[in-house]
Amino acid sequence: MDIRDYIVEENTSVFDTMKKINTGAIGNAFVCQGLRLRAVVSDGDIRRYILSGGNLERAVYEIAHKEPIFLKEGQEDQAPALMRRHFITAVPIVNELGEIVKIRSYKEEFQGGAPKEKRSLDLPLVIMAGGKGTRLKPYTDILPKPLIPVGDRTITEHIMDRFAEYNCRQVIMIVNYKKDFIKAYYKDNEEPREIVFVEEEAYLGTGGGLGLLKDKMQGTFFMSNCDILLDADYADLLDYHRQSGNMITMVCAEKRFEIPYGTVQTDQNGQVTKLAEKPCFNYNVNTGLYVIEPSFLKKIPDDTFIHITDVIEKCIADGERVGSYLIRDDAWMDMGQFSELDKMKEKMEHF
Repeated sequence: MDIRDYIVEENTSVFDTMKKINTGAIGNAFVCQGLRLRAVVSDGDIRRYILSGGNLERAVYEIAHKEPIFLKEGQEDQAPALMRRHFITAVPIVNELGEIVKIRSYKEEFQGGAPKEKRSLDLPLVIMAGGKGTRLKPYTDILPKPLIPVGDRTITEHIMDRFAEYNCRQVIMIVNYKKDFIKAYYKDNEEPREIVFVEEEAYLGTGGGLGLLKDKMQGTFFMSNCDILLDADYADLLDYHRQSGNMITMVCAEKRFEIPYGTVQTDQNGQVTKLAEKPCFNYNVNTGLYVIEPSFLKKIPDDTFIHITDVIEKCIADGERVGSYLIRDDAWMDMGQFSELDKMKEKMEHF
């Protein structure tokens, strides 16, 4: 990576900075005096500036963030964790003079280069596969959601294959709706899998269904909804979970939502106090993948319909450690509804 491809001078115009960002691969530019780091600006910063009617000839330093995140030489091994924690696409490495000597990017760390050898985790994987999949009707009137095909394999096969890369081959599948169909499919499958089926007698939700495993789980385990796929480093996720001492860690993706209208804020008397043109909001969204300790199961009431998110809220109220592990939005695929199913099929062609 040539660091000068991602550096602009303080007096560079917003317009020229935008062109440099567009030709780069990290989504932002570092504003420098020579090579000395002074600020950082992202494509999102510039987009919002333009939408507010900003002058493109203005010096980019005036709109940039003056407290950029960076690491010093010798701290490079902290780059992956730093990018995850702050959800940034790149981090500059500076010398004792504050000059950029190297840039570590998210793409290089987590997506680019030669494939990294997967670490053997050998942990159980629980797949919640008991729901009716009502958002995918009429498909699910015929096929249960866990057997909906994405490409040449079912969604649950894709999930299991990804965890198998980390030697997580012991699978526990919580089933209910069309459970005999699901069990028969995997019994007759050409590829043998180590699956234990746990049957719900009544619909218990993601929390209540998981509660059926009380006293059955002896250590840390992964839990996944049956309609998601993540492009993530599961070993790094597990390390983060354990180092944080969490009872449960939720994998989250940052979603950006843009309101396609100008918004108006008013006071209690109806007087306009603020205008915003097409404002954007960022939220951390629950992807449906978790790392869980057995103690979490004790928080689930017996024989009760309850969502796992309600159990998590109880843990928070009780002062338990509940962590979040951030991934990029484009690393999360969800087939919970028709529009997302089509997107997942399209993405899978490139994975």
